[in-house]
Amino acid sequence: MRCISPLLAITVSLTSVAQAEEVSVAVAANFTGPMQEIAAAFAEDTEHEAKAAFGSSGKFYAQIKNGAPFEVFLSADAAKPARLAEDGFTVPGSNFTYALGSLVLWSADAERIPAGEGAAVLQAGEFRKLAIANPKTAPYGAAAVATLQALDVEDAIKPKLVQGENIAQTYQFVSTGNAELGFVALSQVIQDGEIGSGSGWRVPAELHEPIRQDAVVLTQGKDNPAAQALMEYLHGERARNIIRAYGYNLPE
Repeated sequence: MRCISPLLAITVSLTSVAQAEEVSVAVAANFTGPMQEIAAAFAEDTEHEAKAAFGSSGKFYAQIKNGAPFEVFLSADAAKPARLAEDGFTVPGSNFTYALGSLVLWSADAERIPAGEGAAVLQAGEFRKLAIANPKTAPYGAAAVATLQALDVEDAIKPKLVQGENIAQTYQFVSTGNAELGFVALSQVIQDGEIGSGSGWRVPAELHEPIRQDAVVLTQGKDNPAAQALMEYLHGERARNIIRAYGYNLPE
């Protein structure tokens, strides 16, 4: 058995610590739960640290264009990373789809949305408030509006709409009862593969455009090995299993 000298062991340990880096990541609010788990696993497996900020993809887009010091962007859509790439704010060729989101009509009231009857609930309109994320900045909000249009109820429901700044605030409106129901991300309410509390309706994918969520390395992260390591980690099976567990689909 080969022995490693104490001096060599110390040297190896110090080298490992010296190589560990930190990456600043802007993360769409709908991806808060999975990213928290992924960041913990990433630190455990690579020794790099992902420092995540969570919020509206639209606001992050504006902040990045104004020089915010993010190195990786996990958007709630594909359009914003693509526009940042066109304007020279990203590392060329670094973007990819990390998750395909699912929209849910959800209520904290377990009786509010009978199984499979979400469309009927919307068409009946027997509620005071319906929460959605701001459709101008939040892709899940845009998908919610498209769903209302597809069901031909947008005009009737418009006076009842309350807007969250992002999908996290939208969920808060519904969970606290300030709105009887609202459109949220499946990742916010899923538990063991099912809607964990309250009642909900998984919106059929054909009622809105696919919610394709893209990740990209920003120019400020081009020389940070932790940024590249995180992107590679998101392709790995441990991260993909976490993403699936939160109800997201993955691209082929």
